[in-house]
Amino acid sequence: MSEPASVAVLTSRLRIDDKRILEALERRNVAVAHVDTRTAWWPLDGAAPEWRLVLNREIGQIRAGYAARALERLGVIGVNSAAAIETCADKWHTSLALRAAGLPTPRTALAATPEAALSALAAIGYPAVVKPLVGSWGRLVTTVPDPDLARTVLEYVAALPGPQAHIVYVQEYVRKPGRDIRVVVVGGEVLGAVYRYSADWRTNVARGARTERCPLTDRIVELSTTAAAAVGADLAGVDLVEDDTGRLYVLEVNSGVEFAGFERAYDGTVDVAGRIVDHVLTRLA
Repeated sequence: MSEPASVAVLTSRLRIDDKRILEALERRNVAVAHVDTRTAWWPLDGAAPEWRLVLNREIGQIRAGYAARALERLGVIGVNSAAAIETCADKWHTSLALRAAGLPTPRTALAATPEAALSALAAIGYPAVVKPLVGSWGRLVTTVPDPDLARTVLEYVAALPGPQAHIVYVQEYVRKPGRDIRVVVVGGEVLGAVYRYSADWRTNVARGARTERCPLTDRIVELSTTAAAAVGADLAGVDLVEDDTGRLYVLEVNSGVEFAGFERAYDGTVDVAGRIVDHVLTRLA
């Protein structure tokens, strides 16, 4: 009879990173189960699953948050926690947490309607960026160089279904040097940082950005560890951006950090999956 799993990896889509985490768990002889979120459900009251800890790798942010809440209700340890996932999933909530921690962020505003967003953009100044509250990989994130294009973009926003889509997050456009910085933080420790370069102004690896090792500085470490702590994330991908003077800002924190591009830049010398498993074992102890 096989040993009951003590750890579950929750995801509806096994990415390369997730497979590496599963392999790392198995190498440590940790009994692990892959739980497909698409078929998972949990009672409000009842017995806890056999596993004590869930590594929540669900890519759908809303689904990840609800699953985390349901499992925490049943006494399962969440990595990351429901609170961290929910904060990271919402750009405004992330901004509130970063600012409460005293971190530098681009000037940002929240508009209650697309019409109000035009006034917010005028106050922030052009060019600026319009972002959906929830989303990843840079989807629907748009630069608006002037009021005419902003008006057009916001007309599309107004036509989107659902009241949350009409809450508009607008942010100062930071004139970055063709790159941003992704920092991987596990258990409060910075594993490293990479520059992400792209022909597109959005520098997501999922959109084809290339990565290159970024020298760690005390400032990068300070900003990244503070940002991860601010949102309560055990595992975090912290995005930083430099302006044309070299000043660093924290853009956002990703609770479902992907690390294939990061590891490529480090030529396999940083075992992110192994470090995540180390942290999971610490939480289980």
